[in-house]
Amino acid sequence: MYSTLMLVLLVAVFVLQTAISGFTELFWFNPAAVATQPWGFFTSMFLHGGLAHLFFNGFALLMFGPFLEQRIGSRKFLELFLAAGIAGSVFYFLFVLAGITPALPALGASGAIYGILGALAVLTPNLTVFVMFVPMPMRYAAILWVAIEFLGTFNPASGIANAAHLGGLFLGFVYAYYFFKNKEF
Repeated sequence: MYSTLMLVLLVAVFVLQTAISGFTELFWFNPAAVATQPWGFFTSMFLHGGLAHLFFNGFALLMFGPFLEQRIGSRKFLELFLAAGIAGSVFYFLFVLAGITPALPALGASGAIYGILGALAVLTPNLTVFVMFVPMPMRYAAILWVAIEFLGTFNPASGIANAAHLGGLFLGFVYAYYFFKNKEF
């Protein structure tokens, strides 16, 4: 299953980050270096800023990834994961260009994870999830996440690339709707 493979890859890359000086800076998404490091749009989704960052992304991937993968298949899951991660970088870059977000380097699988959540909101809107210990249907959780992440983009001091979360979430919505709107889950 690709969801498990992605989790193993995230952990392996984190080990490399901690073991090799300069590894993170070579592969993160740096809006100021897009011309010289364009691979950061892709590679940044496999990096993490610390053990807690890796844990929470890994936990969400472990909880929701296999569930989605069983419903859409491994190939489509991998496509979604990678496309949502790239969409996260693109959204982040667009928010930087618009002057909403400061041009700070970004990293993490959150865009890809939010893509999974966005797809599940379309495919399983009545699935109950817990958001800050409050149970709610996935469709309402998705609306809440959009609001939280949108508002978060205007708080540059947070250190969170909220625009990347939005990019992944929207890609997940569109992907699930486009490819699976007529199937029953």
